[in-house]
Amino acid sequence: MSSSLVNAPEPQTAAPETPPPPAPAVFRHRVEYWLAKTVLSGLGSLPHAAARGIGRVLATLAYLFWIRLRRVGMFNLRLAFPDWTENQQRKVLRGLFLGFGRMLADFAHYPRVRRDNIERLIIYDGFEAYAQAHSEGKGVIFLTAHFGNWELSSFAHGVYGHPLSFIVRELDNPLVDQLINRYRCMSGGRAIDKRDAAREVLKALRRGEAVGILSDQNMLLGDGLFVNFFGVPACTTTAPARFARKTGAAIVLGLTVWDEKLKKYRLRFERVPWIRREDPEEEILVNTQNFARLLEEQIRRYPEQWLWVHRRWKTRPPGEPPLYPK
Repeated sequence: MSSSLVNAPEPQTAAPETPPPPAPAVFRHRVEYWLAKTVLSGLGSLPHAAARGIGRVLATLAYLFWIRLRRVGMFNLRLAFPDWTENQQRKVLRGLFLGFGRMLADFAHYPRVRRDNIERLIIYDGFEAYAQAHSEGKGVIFLTAHFGNWELSSFAHGVYGHPLSFIVRELDNPLVDQLINRYRCMSGGRAIDKRDAAREVLKALRRGEAVGILSDQNMLLGDGLFVNFFGVPACTTTAPARFARKTGAAIVLGLTVWDEKLKKYRLRFERVPWIRREDPEEEILVNTQNFARLLEEQIRRYPEQWLWVHRRWKTRPPGEPPLYPK
């Protein structure tokens, strides 16, 4: 799943048609597609433990050589945990990259996952919170984030018999985009392109369905509101709050957490109460702030499982200087 969700509840015009890519881009797309397909097919053909071992090696190499991401991660960790030592920050960042490797291996094994073996990979934690929300019949906003194995959350929920729609950002390579979405939707889920998100999300919620929304990405100025996140203003999507207010849909925080003791994931659900205010825009802001607060609590509990390599605080309030070095 990917965020960058539009804030307007109803789009006013259709997205313009994308012109076909030039020939060099088409060639590059094909090369990237076959590389991605080879990696997924290769890892998927191996025993799961072996695939995770290779994923661990790839993740270690990425940590060592993907310097730009490592710098962003360290900058964010210094911002969020200024009292930590550099060793503590690096330990968390290494854990994040190792999680990427495990995530890749697990993704490659989606074709092998069925209802009779899903519990070897992931179990529910607090499913009753989701069940209660769904029983109310007004739809469920599956509020989530780039946390743990976020790709697995919607996929596993579908395998357990509760498929949902989820918003994605189309990848630059359309061939790879189709490949990834094919894996994502193997358990009955439906990918919604962010360009059509407002209309499609409202339709799904009004049918009483569940929709997954990632809420932790940086938004452009004017596309979100600033809320406190680790003590720093963060431009945050208001879409979950706007959809909930418009439809009356229940909100459930759903995060996929790696449990080191169990050596498997837990899909954790927590019902999020709606905070009411007389002023509609204040109500949107207060609830968006509450969503960020709940996520921050979980990140502080499991710091190695959040996407520190994303420039979460890139957009600044008007008049304030950039945080990230050029």
